[in-house]
Amino acid sequence: MSALLEIDNLRVMFRRPGLVRRPPPFVAVDDVTLRLGAGETLGVVGESGSGKTTVARAVLRLLRPESGSVRFDGHDVTEFGRVPKWYRRRVQSIFQDPTTSLNPSWTVRDIVGEPIRVHENVGRRELVLRVGELLEQVGLDPATDQRRPADFSGGQRQRIGIARALATRPELIVCDEPVSALDVSTQSTVVNLLNRIQRETGVSYLFIGHDLTLMRHVSDRIAVMYRGRLVEEGPAEDIYRDHAHPYTRMLLDAAPTLDPEEQARRRRRRADSVTAAVMTESSQGCSFAPRCPSAIERCLTEVPASRPRAGGSVGCHLAPTLPQTNSRSLTSSSHS
Repeated sequence: MSALLEIDNLRVMFRRPGLVRRPPPFVAVDDVTLRLGAGETLGVVGESGSGKTTVARAVLRLLRPESGSVRFDGHDVTEFGRVPKWYRRRVQSIFQDPTTSLNPSWTVRDIVGEPIRVHENVGRRELVLRVGELLEQVGLDPATDQRRPADFSGGQRQRIGIARALATRPELIVCDEPVSALDVSTQSTVVNLLNRIQRETGVSYLFIGHDLTLMRHVSDRIAVMYRGRLVEEGPAEDIYRDHAHPYTRMLLDAAPTLDPEEQARRRRRRADSVTAAVMTESSQGCSFAPRCPSAIERCLTEVPASRPRAGGSVGCHLAPTLPQTNSRSLTSSSHS
């Protein structure tokens, strides 16, 4: 069965202005290939500046890539001139900050009902009923549809954003860090809501984030990006428990832990990483080499090719021999 979303060799560049001489373009995404099936969640994780949001913007056709392709249900998105209406209906988005992504002067009925008005010919009575159903679906009282975003908490505003994304009955929702602006308890509530909606509707998620521990709970597969390149990809549990790339390990180390032995191991790894950065800061090979405590001479001169591994892929010269993280020290929880 073919994938719903296919990203092949995607490359995105940004031209930078110059007063005298134009500097070389900045490569934001370099040769990224990903697949997402119907009803699945693909998590794309990395630090700020890793290129994950740029991938999402290319999927939404908010920018044109330099090369490569983005295919949705067999249609090449990159070849669109003006984005067709059917694509905007079938592919929706949830943004990071619900405060800035909702029009403060509109009521909830206006916000959630706008996609329905644009894509369907419905009367006022049916529109009100549809908005009420959507609000109930995301756990909000339909009687609040005449209130404005300022009357709601951050978690409630994000639920309004989710209801708006569901209004057109999309097949794919691009979630651009939808919980990063929320407190921890609210994050869990919104993630559980998204999981429930997926079970009920069969919608697919392209989920962008920076917290690998959180991404494990929401994703079927995880793709790890660093400086525009895909460094590791595979099933969520494999990436979490049996990862092969040192950058993936660094992302896991950023998650809080109460285990003092694990804290000590992380401090040692961070110290090794700083030493490696000083020794190899002129690296022209692997982009992660300046921060990698395991880097060898080959890493400084040759960009690692992606190789198959454990149901996914990894881009590291030392992948077969890198020590694995002690998964017993990590908090274990099943994918809900």
